[in-house]
Amino acid sequence: MRIIISPAKKMNVDTDSLPVRDLPAFLEQTEELCRELQSKSPEELQKLWKCNDQIAALNIERLRQMDLRRNLTPAVLAYEGIQYQYMAPNVFTNQEYDYIQEHLRILSGFYGILRPFDGVTPYRLEMQAKLKIHEAKDLYNYWNNQLADHIFAGTDCVINLASKEYSICVSKYLHPGIRFITCVFGEEKDGKIIEKGTMCKMARGEMVRYMAEHQIENPEDIRTFDRLDYAFNSERSDEETYVFVKSSKKM
Repeated sequence: MRIIISPAKKMNVDTDSLPVRDLPAFLEQTEELCRELQSKSPEELQKLWKCNDQIAALNIERLRQMDLRRNLTPAVLAYEGIQYQYMAPNVFTNQEYDYIQEHLRILSGFYGILRPFDGVTPYRLEMQAKLKIHEAKDLYNYWNNQLADHIFAGTDCVINLASKEYSICVSKYLHPGIRFITCVFGEEKDGKIIEKGTMCKMARGEMVRYMAEHQIENPEDIRTFDRLDYAFNSERSDEETYVFVKSSKKM
């Protein structure tokens, strides 16, 4: 079983808390992407990143000094987004670290796929970025089916906790024999399930933590997830979609 999640835009450096175990699997392609980014002007980079002047300046400086092989941070500690805050990997036990290292994979426009203890450096490159490189018109074309093949080589079941922007890199290449289960976290309104961005990110992080704490190996067992007032809804779920509905507490 593999669990896939998205990266986060905001990143930090932490070379002290936990040791890096490996370099990323697709590092040569990351180096190629790095050279392509370094060849661009500040104006071209800001347009590619779609960010303000301050963020552009920060990432241009990061790019100028970028070293993909030294002074690295374990990937699971490098991202600061809401999902990672609720996953709270800093307080995992050794057993939980071993669990996520085996099961969890972070999808990335820059690195392709990351295991939790692969060493990374701060970067800015979303999967949707319109970066043309060689014959590829964008990063989806650049990575093509490589990420899916890498995931499928180690499992016949994928728990999808990634956003659509990233999960499509895997789901697009599904083939018979691979079970792909997407977790939906929403609230019921007018008979429909409404997903809210921030709450989804919080729940995805909590789900990773829940799976690590309970050392879950059977995908059916995640249906007992009950954090942040979510509960599995069997009527709205099927074999490919597990729907968790948030209860509406009245004051």
